[in-house]
Amino acid sequence: MSQTIQQQVVVDTKWLLEHLKDPNVRIVEVDYDPNTAYNVWHIQGAVLIRWREDLRHPVIRDFIEPSDFEKLMESKGISNNTTVVLYGDYNNWFAVYTFWLFKAYGHEDVRILNGGRTKWAKENLPTEQGPKEPQYPKGSYKVKKVDWGSHRAFFWEVLQRVTKGEVGKTTILVDVRSPKEYTGEIRAPPEYADEQTQVGGHIPGAISFPWSQAVNPETGEFKPIEELRRLVESSGISQDKEIITYCRIGERAAHTWFVLKYLLGYPAVRVYDGSWAEWGNIVGAPVKKGNEP
Repeated sequence: MSQTIQQQVVVDTKWLLEHLKDPNVRIVEVDYDPNTAYNVWHIQGAVLIRWREDLRHPVIRDFIEPSDFEKLMESKGISNNTTVVLYGDYNNWFAVYTFWLFKAYGHEDVRILNGGRTKWAKENLPTEQGPKEPQYPKGSYKVKKVDWGSHRAFFWEVLQRVTKGEVGKTTILVDVRSPKEYTGEIRAPPEYADEQTQVGGHIPGAISFPWSQAVNPETGEFKPIEELRRLVESSGISQDKEIITYCRIGERAAHTWFVLKYLLGYPAVRVYDGSWAEWGNIVGAPVKKGNEP
């Protein structure tokens, strides 16, 4: 991974180890299930953001309002000029999803710990046990802009591209779920058995590009840039088209969005975060089963 990219959005364990006590850096673990992750062990000095309880809107299926995001940041000792380093459970899925949200809410310096919990544990680096969070002085935070337009694709936009025949021509839909989810053999991964949709399959025209192709399964780190480029281009995902990624609820889609936009420099990439949990439950939405787009 190039040094330039690493300095911008990805940090390695060595960098983070050197900045554990840096007051301008806040280490944040983002977990879908803290009981199996942060509450067992976490990186020394890391605070916790719970994906479901802290970032999701309390009433509707959406994210917390900017005002609540501001309060959350301040409670974690984060200000607008803080360098935020994210990592978490489930192969950094929700950490990268949170990176996406941070960017949509205009935070300038937010980064991902390459390899996350997996790499940190393998290197036996400093950790703390138990659920107790460190306390930091209250931050000062203001969401200065909200940019959903360049980050988020909505159902109606995707449906319009499908019905107008734009998929594969001006737009590339990238389904990053597992092959069995793509074909419709299963409707959700085993770990999400209680969150299935009414139907299985994929959005017509979508390319299958499982998110896991982008990482080293032993360390959880992103694969080298040139290997990532080769994998992406050989799958038919080209830079000259609009790219929309999707999965089940958006977390894996955000992982591939990060690879395309920040590691490979694709100019126009968005996440359809409604993803299959929305599409597979809407009456009349077009669905295709099998291996073909």
